[in-house]
Amino acid sequence: MDLHPQPAAGQPKPWAFPAPDRGALGNGLTVLRCHRPGQQVVAVDISLGAPLDAEPEGLDGVATIMARALSEGTDKHSAEEFAAELERCGATLDAHADHPGVRIALEVPVSRLHKALGLLAEALRAPAFADHEVERLVRNRLDEIPHEKANPARRAAKELSKELFPAASRMSRPRQGTEETVAQIDAAAVRAFYEAHVRPATATAVIVGDLAGVDLDTVLADTLGAWTGDSAAPRPVPAITADDTGRVVIVDRPGAVQTQLLIGRIGPDRHDRQWPAQVLGTYCLGGTLTSRLDRVLREEKGYTYGVRAFTQVLRSAPDASGAAMLAISGSVDTPNTGPALRDLWQVLRTLAAEGLTDAERDAAVQNLVGVAPLKYETAASVAGTLADQVEQFLPDDFQARLYAGLAETGTVEATAAAVSAFPVDRLVTILVGDASQIEGPVRELGIGQVTVVAG
Repeated sequence: MDLHPQPAAGQPKPWAFPAPDRGALGNGLTVLRCHRPGQQVVAVDISLGAPLDAEPEGLDGVATIMARALSEGTDKHSAEEFAAELERCGATLDAHADHPGVRIALEVPVSRLHKALGLLAEALRAPAFADHEVERLVRNRLDEIPHEKANPARRAAKELSKELFPAASRMSRPRQGTEETVAQIDAAAVRAFYEAHVRPATATAVIVGDLAGVDLDTVLADTLGAWTGDSAAPRPVPAITADDTGRVVIVDRPGAVQTQLLIGRIGPDRHDRQWPAQVLGTYCLGGTLTSRLDRVLREEKGYTYGVRAFTQVLRSAPDASGAAMLAISGSVDTPNTGPALRDLWQVLRTLAAEGLTDAERDAAVQNLVGVAPLKYETAASVAGTLADQVEQFLPDDFQARLYAGLAETGTVEATAAAVSAFPVDRLVTILVGDASQIEGPVRELGIGQVTVVAG
C-alpha cells in the first residue's frame, strides 16, 4: 500500500482584527465598511441612538417593542409581505434594545444585498406600527415575562440589577420592561418613541463581507441614503451609581434542587487603561474550564458543572464615565451551596494573597489571543464587534489594540486587576434557591448581611 506523506504544517499567517473604512452619507448616517474576502454572506449591523434611559416614565419596554415592530410592516408592505420579501432575499433580520440603544442585525447573501438593504431602509424610514401588530407584540412580551421569572439565571440577573442600582435608575429595572409597564404600551407610544429617537444623524451602519464587485456607494445611496430625518443634539448620559456593599440576597424557591448564584459589582468600562489586564485577570479566574474557579469548584469539589467569571459593558460614554458588570455566575446543588460559596471566597482570598501564576497568565493569553481568528471567522461576528465599539464610543482600532495589550500584560498586572475587580468584601451575592436549606449555612459564612425575598 502506498501512503501519501503527512502534510507539513504551513507558516502561521499574521492576523489582526479587521480595520474598517469610516465615512458618512449625505443624510448624516455614519457608515463603517469592512471588506472580508470570501465572506459571501454580508452582515449589516445598525446602531440607533435610542437608549433605554430615553424611555418615557412608566413605559419601560417600549424600546424593545419598537425594535421588534420595525420589521412588522411598512408603508409599502404588510408584516406578512415584508417577511416574504426578506425570505426571497435569503436574509435574516433581528433587532433588540439594550441600555446603549437599539441594534438591528441583517445577514444576506452578497448577491441580494441591494434588495435586502432596501427592505431594511424601508423599515427604518417608514415603519407601519399598525395597532394590531403592536398589540400582538405586547401580548407576546407579556407571555415571555413569566417564563423569564421562572428561569433561575434570569431571575438572579433581575435581582442583582435591582440591588446594585438606585430605584430611579433605568439600570435597576428589567431591560424589556415589567408586566405593569409593558401593558401600558400601545402603537401611539411606539410611534412617539420612534419619532423622538430614530434618525440617520444619530445612527451608524456597519457593513462587513466580501464587497468586491459591489458598488456599495450606489447601493447605500439607493437604500439607507434615502432615509431622512432631522439632526439631534447629543443626549446627556446619566451618571451611573451603584451600591456594592457586601451582602447576600436569597430569592426563595422552595424545593429547588440547585442554587443559582450570581455575584457581582460595578467596575470601569473599556475606556479604562486597565481594561486589558482586567480581561486577562478575569479570564484566569473563571473564563474557561481550566480556570481557577472551575479547577476548584468543579474538578476538585464536584459542586457544579461550571462557574464563570466575566465582564459585561453596560453603557459607555466619551468621557469614560461608563460602567461594566463584573460577575461570577453558576449553579451548585442545594446541599453544597454553603460549602461552594466558602470555597469560592477562599479562591478569591488566595488570589489576593498569592496572585496568579505565570502558567495561568500564559494559558489565558494563548486562549484569548490565539482563538481570535476563529472567533471572527464570520462577517456577523466582525460587524457585531465593530458596532459594539461604536456604541461604546471607542476608536475603530480598539479591538486590534486590545489583543496587543493582552499579549503585553504581565502576571502581576493581571493579578492586581482581578483582585481589584472582585474584592471579597465588596460583592453583592444573589442566590436563587431553597431558602429553608441554604439560609443557615450562608449566614455562617459571614460574607454579608443576608436577606430573603420571594421568588
